[in-house]
Amino acid sequence: MAEVSEKDLFQRVDLSHTADREKIASPSLNFLQDSWRRLTKNKGAVFSLVIVLAIILLAILAPVIAPFDPLEQNAQFANLPARIPGLFSGLRNGVDVYAQQGVPEGVNFYFGTDNLGRDLFSRVLYGTQTSLIIAFAAALFDITIGVTYGIISGWFGGRVDTVMQRFLEIISAIPNLIILVLMLLVMKPGLVSIIVAIGFTSWVTMARVVRAQTLKLKNLEYILASRSLGQSFWKIAFKHLLPNMAGLIIIQTMFSIPSAIFFEAFLSFLGIGIPVPDASLGSLINGGYKTFRIYPNLMWFPSGVLCVLMISFNLLARSEERFSRNAVTDLV
Repeated sequence: MAEVSEKDLFQRVDLSHTADREKIASPSLNFLQDSWRRLTKNKGAVFSLVIVLAIILLAILAPVIAPFDPLEQNAQFANLPARIPGLFSGLRNGVDVYAQQGVPEGVNFYFGTDNLGRDLFSRVLYGTQTSLIIAFAAALFDITIGVTYGIISGWFGGRVDTVMQRFLEIISAIPNLIILVLMLLVMKPGLVSIIVAIGFTSWVTMARVVRAQTLKLKNLEYILASRSLGQSFWKIAFKHLLPNMAGLIIIQTMFSIPSAIFFEAFLSFLGIGIPVPDASLGSLINGGYKTFRIYPNLMWFPSGVLCVLMISFNLLARSEERFSRNAVTDLV
């Protein structure tokens, strides 16, 4: 075998042309494009994103997809097992309960029915919709109040920062459950009271994270240059601060959504959340655990949807957090 010289392993490039000398091999990507590129490399994150989007779509289309009215009661069809052709047969202990209770041929309850004969599949769809409304409302509080509060506190510093941070400590010291109970004394139990209770304290973590990032960014050269040119605080905030902390805000928002879903489920499970007969994932689990040994489907299906939602959102947040760290490492 002939020996290959070292010169043969390299090819001389003609750099006499300026265009070739300044040519960039890889395309220039902005923050969103780079985040999407990194996200698509993680199969688990992509799968979680698909699951989250599918559940959100099903919740939005609940009035169209739901085969029955979630509030309609029919004692004749009470406590039916799940029946999906080809998947669940509708049998319980080897007995065809559907034929026993006189269910018409072709009528299927995909997740079964509860003790009042209400279709569990329809109630899970509407319950998921309610839980997602609460979760995204909490995320909206994070983005609006938390980000604004954190930027103002970190930017002005001094006494303004001290007073604002002491106020945050007072709010964070009060448990959410106590705040909800106090609000129920002046407001009717329901969706609005839970959103207000979650929104009252959910933005505290976001405010602290944004404040810390603002303290780090406001002393950088390009921020000092903008201030020297006379740009206003709000212009600097929207043009420089927010774009440079967008990844951090997205990560914190993704973590706040499953936290809000779990908090709502916890309150509804205790019986102080969404009032009956309205459905949420927590209230459905509350109604199903009492008869879990006899009718396990009443608890398994809403619990499964709740677990899938929380795991998917957390996987997305973790992957985005890792991608942001890698992006910072690449820049360094």
